[in-house]
Amino acid sequence: MKKHSRKFTEVAKKVEKDKLYTIEEATKLVKETSISKFDGTVEIAMKLNLDTKKNDQQIRGAFILPKGTGKTKKVLVLAKGEQAKIANECNADYVGDMDMITKIEKENFFDFDIIIATPEMMPLLGKLGKVLGPKGLMPNPKTGTVTTDVKSAIEAVKKGRIEYKTDAFANLQAVVGKVSFKPEDLSENINAFIDVIVKSKPSSVKGTFIKNIYISSTMGPGIKIDLNSLTNSIL
Repeated sequence: MKKHSRKFTEVAKKVEKDKLYTIEEATKLVKETSISKFDGTVEIAMKLNLDTKKNDQQIRGAFILPKGTGKTKKVLVLAKGEQAKIANECNADYVGDMDMITKIEKENFFDFDIIIATPEMMPLLGKLGKVLGPKGLMPNPKTGTVTTDVKSAIEAVKKGRIEYKTDAFANLQAVVGKVSFKPEDLSENINAFIDVIVKSKPSSVKGTFIKNIYISSTMGPGIKIDLNSLTNSIL
């Protein structure tokens, strides 16, 4: 059994074991139960009623949080010609093509949070799949990171774009803000994200779609959300 720190044990007492919280209650409590010395990240974790062995029941996408993530992400754009010029004009942190791919491969360069690539760069980037894939950095059309519209992609990331993907057990996790956010801003982000997931429900899924939802801060305890308190239709 994992042994928690004394500080964690103390703040965990604030979370009633069998209580289900509204999002408004949970966003206030997640701030009170944060134990990190830095401005911790607030995450949402959802268990969905999906059979992920079926291709049509795998959920993946990207979404711009209305109140942002609280973090400015470093963007690497892999493009040539006009799209590379546009990327520089849009203040991408790094712009290049084969030179940046080589830098990643030979120098283990990872001073960025996300890669945006034009379609023509993907065959060249393919050889780094085994390195980028496990780190969640491989560009993908489903998340808008493989695109011919580099400007819009960069702007979306800078505005607070997040990516989400169900794992093999139908769990889904995503960042929804920072502990320093106002409770109402966290609530707005969480409600908006839940709406996106509800709308992603595959037509082949019958019965209750969302089994449970928790939110937590970095190193903080999980707080279970009362699904009956949601305005979203989760059936």
